[in-house]
Amino acid sequence: MTDEAEGIRLAKRVAALAGCSRREAELLIESGAVRVDGRVVEVPAHRVRDAQQVEIETGARPGAVEPVTLLLHKPAGIAFNAPLPKLLVMAQHSESERSQRPPLQRHFAGQHCFTPLETGASGLLVFTQELRVERKLVEDAGLIENEVMVDVAGPVDPRALHRLNQSPVIDGRAMLPAKVSIGREADGVTGLRFAVKGSWPGQIAQMCDMAGLRIVAMKRIRVGRLPLAGLAPGEWRFMAPNERV
Repeated sequence: MTDEAEGIRLAKRVAALAGCSRREAELLIESGAVRVDGRVVEVPAHRVRDAQQVEIETGARPGAVEPVTLLLHKPAGIAFNAPLPKLLVMAQHSESERSQRPPLQRHFAGQHCFTPLETGASGLLVFTQELRVERKLVEDAGLIENEVMVDVAGPVDPRALHRLNQSPVIDGRAMLPAKVSIGREADGVTGLRFAVKGSWPGQIAQMCDMAGLRIVAMKRIRVGRLPLAGLAPGEWRFMAPNERV
């Protein structure tokens, strides 16, 4: 295949159009400021031919894409060690947020999660590229409160509720006491609200087992100050600039 038929790297074409360095051209492309035949292309190595139209967004300036934190509603039944980032795709971006902040491919690169959930549980997972957020989730892990709604089979008597509110020992580790309250009772199921600091995968299951309770469903609705509200199962959104863990 000839060079003319194969085309040249988009970064080279943009550098020539903008009169900038190749690295600055790459930053313009990665920030979503470049269109090829009317379509945004974010890959600097993308090949373009002479006949193709390349446009640079008016007023765009080269700059690195800022790291972001993404909040995902994990559906029940997906193992945490599965390739969960495959759920972090543009198609699963929360519909209510799409018009406010379009995602870029760079937003999905190198995302790490420090808030695991059990396979059978659904609810909030926090993925981040931001060092400050990572430090918070790691260094203050034992102090960040997780709010989890747990449905158990049958009634929960005062003795079982009292036991749930005591400091548990999980896998040989003494944990801080949880705040557990009854939210509802209907159709043979009792809904419990757990506010747990230093939550570990399997902790709530062991607490319920020690109290003689069988879990029917579990959903985490908050990590620290970050809420699950507004996200359907499988959807994700950006953590807003004014939000904190």
